[in-house]
Amino acid sequence: MLPQRLFVITGATGTGKTTVSQYLTEYYQIPRVITHTTRPPRSNEQNGGAYYFETQNSFFTKHYIEYVKYADYYYGSSREAITAAWTKCPYASIVLDTKGAVTYVETLGTQVIPLFLTVKQPAALIARLTKRGDQQEMITQRVASAEYKRDLAIPPQLLGQAQVIVNDDWSAAKRQLDQIMQDYGIEKNAD
Repeated sequence: MLPQRLFVITGATGTGKTTVSQYLTEYYQIPRVITHTTRPPRSNEQNGGAYYFETQNSFFTKHYIEYVKYADYYYGSSREAITAAWTKCPYASIVLDTKGAVTYVETLGTQVIPLFLTVKQPAALIARLTKRGDQQEMITQRVASAEYKRDLAIPPQLLGQAQVIVNDDWSAAKRQLDQIMQDYGIEKNAD
């Protein structure tokens, strides 16, 4: 039986964390751990898809490994959601900010495989956020936040542990992801 491992995908907003998670699900059948948030859903989001959308009260009924308040909304990942993902496959992925990624490494140790996404020009991230449909006010809030600035750099606690993926070009990023999966003996299922 394979050990349970968790790909923790981290980096600043707009670096492609969700895209990477979707790629791992589509091509490697690695389920994504669905996280919880109190932020309102975007027009194309449904509960249980991108997030479990919670109220202020329902958010605090879960058993969290970590949660954070970011741009006036809570985001968190529960033990229940990780267990649900691992029942489908010994590998799972989760999208977290860098603080959450550090907490996961500290809590789950060698079960965590950190992937840090970045871009060469951080200004490109604002265009990505606009393109994906984020409201301008939310983009301005996020880019001005201390959390956004923190997430642009790999945390010292992840140095030497995290695989760094520069996602300026999706084709190159996919090749790097495919190599990482191959290094872990995970077979690609489709093209």
